[in-house]
Amino acid sequence: MTKKRSPVSVRPVTPQDFDAWKPLWDDYNAFYERVGPTALPDEVTDTTWRRFFDASEPVHCIVAEREGKVVGMCHYIFHRSTSRLAPVCYLQDLFTAPDYRGHGIGRALIQRVYEIAREAGSTRVYWLTHTTNTPGRTLYDKVAKNLGFIQYIHEVP
Repeated sequence: MTKKRSPVSVRPVTPQDFDAWKPLWDDYNAFYERVGPTALPDEVTDTTWRRFFDASEPVHCIVAEREGKVVGMCHYIFHRSTSRLAPVCYLQDLFTAPDYRGHGIGRALIQRVYEIAREAGSTRVYWLTHTTNTPGRTLYDKVAKNLGFIQYIHEVP
C-alpha cells in the first residue's frame, strides 16, 4: 500500500520565512557552484531578501509548503520586452529541498508562477537552466517549451 502524500501549498513568502528560505537559497547557490570562494556576498542575499517585501521592486518570491514545512522556493521578476506589449515574467530561481524532489513541488511552484503571470496580464513565463540539470530539465520539458536559445554573458568589470 502506498502512503498518500499530503498536499503542497504555494504562497507568497513572509518575513517570518527567512530561516526556512535561507537554507534553500544556500543549497540553490551551491548547486550552481556559488559556494566557498565563489559564494555570493552576504550583502546580495540580504538585499535579495529585502526586495521581496519592497512594493517598488519587481522581484518576488513564493514558497512551497508540505505539512507546515517550507520545502521549495521560487523567485520571479516581471519586466518589459521589445517583442511584447505586456510584461514578461522571468522565473529566475527555482529550488526544491532534495528530500522532496519528485513529489510535485517544482511543478506546483511553476504552475503558481503561471497563474501569477496570467493575473498580472503577462503572456510569457521563461527561465534558464544549466544543460547538466537533468532532473530539472525532465520536469521543464513537461511544463514548457525549449526554444533552443544559448545564453552568453560578459561580466562588466
